[in-house]
Amino acid sequence: MIGIDWGTSSLRAYLLDPDGRVLERRVSSEGILSAAGRFGAVLDGLISGWPAEPVLMSGMIGSRQGWAEAPYVACPAGAGALAAQLRRVTTAGPRGVHIVPGLAMLDGEGIPDVMRGEETQVLGALAALGRSSGRIVLPGTHSKWVSVADGCITGFSTYMTGEVFAALKGHTILGRTMDGEEIDEGGFARGVEQARGDCGPPGRLLHRIFSTRTLGLFERLAPREAAGYLSGLLVGAEIVAATPLPDEGGSSAGVGSGIVVVANSALAALYADAAGRLGLSAEVAPADCVTAGHGVIARAARLVA
Repeated sequence: MIGIDWGTSSLRAYLLDPDGRVLERRVSSEGILSAAGRFGAVLDGLISGWPAEPVLMSGMIGSRQGWAEAPYVACPAGAGALAAQLRRVTTAGPRGVHIVPGLAMLDGEGIPDVMRGEETQVLGALAALGRSSGRIVLPGTHSKWVSVADGCITGFSTYMTGEVFAALKGHTILGRTMDGEEIDEGGFARGVEQARGDCGPPGRLLHRIFSTRTLGLFERLAPREAAGYLSGLLVGAEIVAATPLPDEGGSSAGVGSGIVVVANSALAALYADAAGRLGLSAEVAPADCVTAGHGVIARAARLVA
């Protein structure tokens, strides 16, 4: 089969063998925004020469801005529920092309939350790690924290950590205090430790963010440390909010003290480091979880044996 991970700004295609192993991969910068109106042609061009079908696509390609909207499936949901709601699209060629739907839920206050693409990665991570339950974080522009029980996604929450960091760094005075693009390890650690002690009123983070500037003004934070400090502060605040931290005796209420991180190696390392500093164990999932997820959903839909 062919697995497609089609996001807003990029497109990844994977040719998979019957056991889900990646035989070949191709990458394109034609995400849904640049490929609008040409989805079929872009797909055919990228996977030209690959004989396999079906094609299973996940990500923003199933959004209202994508090829065809695949309506959200309500949580709790597992592979079977997703497979039952695949959206088939018509192409010029003979391939059978399906889109995985996203997930939606209401939080405890009745506020909706949604995901597209992460559900496939979560199911793939579980399959790759041989698990059926746990707490999974998918860091990024919009980080997702996902609870899974018995192979079923029972709930999730979204944190705009990556986007807020980019906005603050690139479009506020805080960025004027920063030197370099790298995340300084020492600055990141200081930010995480600061977040640990800031478990106060919800608005306190807005106050603490300004310390990125004031610590620099009083020469208590070097310019090379500033970006790392801000990143650590935001990532730390996210983890503190999303996961009950262990107490001094090492125990933790709720979901337990272990998380699985699904991300590229650099981002996964940052989150694993922050989790460790906050007393949580973190396991990094293998690469290409999305392809394992494509296989799980395709089998549930009986698209492959």
